Amino acid sequence: MSRLLSRSLGALLAATLCGVLAGCGHVAPMTPDWAPEMSAGPGWQTVVVAAHAEVEGDGPYLLDSGDRLRIFVYGHPNLSRLYVVDQQGMVAVPLIGEVGARGRTTRGLARAIAARLGAQYVKEPQVTVDIAQNRPFFILGEVRNAGQYPYVSGLTVQAAVAIAGGYADRANERRIQITRRSNSLIEKMDVPPDHVVQPGDTLYVYERWL
Repeated sequence: MSRLLSRSLGALLAATLCGVLAGCGHVAPMTPDWAPEMSAGPGWQTVVVAAHAEVEGDGPYLLDSGDRLRIFVYGHPNLSRLYVVDQQGMVAVPLIGEVGARGRTTRGLARAIAARLGAQYVKEPQVTVDIAQNRPFFILGEVRNAGQYPYVSGLTVQAAVAIAGGYADRANERRIQITRRSNSLIEKMDVPPDHVVQPGDTLYVYERWL
């Protein structure tokens, strides 16, 4: 009886400890005070994704600041040119002024421009929007040449580090954080080296302390 009671108490203690530890969960990595941060600004919410979490598959590409766009309005060469999405997420189009591009797809932006033109200036406008150049990505922390670099399709974290000159001597090669802005959210997540980088991402390579 005493042996059975001992085993029961041991199992109860183990379960209690397991529950306490599980309640702690994965703690998001802390960014050093001196490291640059992506400013959320009004209306933005920061979400920390669990370390090495599986991220949903790529959806449609959403426009944001820094994207270079080729906008074509059929029959109106004065409107058809290259445009850049500015820091406020807008493109300035002649006749109709600023049009919101941030968070829209190229098709969505084309429809918005056509609606504005058609309301007053152009009869049944035909508008197409293509991406001439994606917005750049940024890489900070323990790399040899931190900074801003042009985005290339299919870029992985490992390739981004190579573009930045490789890891610095004290880099933690297994701990890289990506900060990603999407609609009204700013996501922070730890990712493996083969994770795919998206345009506008900010990568941070942590220091190895041991």
